[in-house]
Formats: sequence, structure tokens, C-alpha cells
Amino acid sequence: LDQETLFTIQKFFENNLNVSETSRKLFLHRNTLVYRLEKIKRLTGLDLRRFDDAIVFKVALMVKKYLTANPVKY
Repeated sequence: LDQETLFTIQKFFENNLNVSETSRKLFLHRNTLVYRLEKIKRLTGLDLRRFDDAIVFKVALMVKKYLTANPVKY
């Protein structure tokens, strides 16, 4: 995912998965945000508007961040 998409997801999480509030904070049309969320759903299979899928995605981002910060040394 590109940086713009990751930033959108971060703001969506910060606004408690609220599409209207997130679009207002990002100065986006609501439909633009919905389109981006649909794009993420197509790429990952996770619908971030559903709490369970959002949790799975958030944990995956945390794991990626941890692995990037602490590369495995053999």
C-alpha cells in the first residue's frame, strides 16, 4: 500500500472507523473515502468498516512496523 493509503487508514482508525468524520478531517468527499476503503478491501480482502477486519489489519500493521524496526539477524 502507498503512503497516502496508509495515512488514510491511520486517520480512519483515529476517527473510530467513522467514514463521515474521517472524510471531514481529511477534506475528502465521503464517496472518495468509501472508494479508497473499497480499494483496500479489493487488495487485502479486509473491509475496514467492519470492526473485526479493522482489528486484523491494525495488528498486521503493528507486526510489519515491528519487523521493519527490528530486522531478524541470523
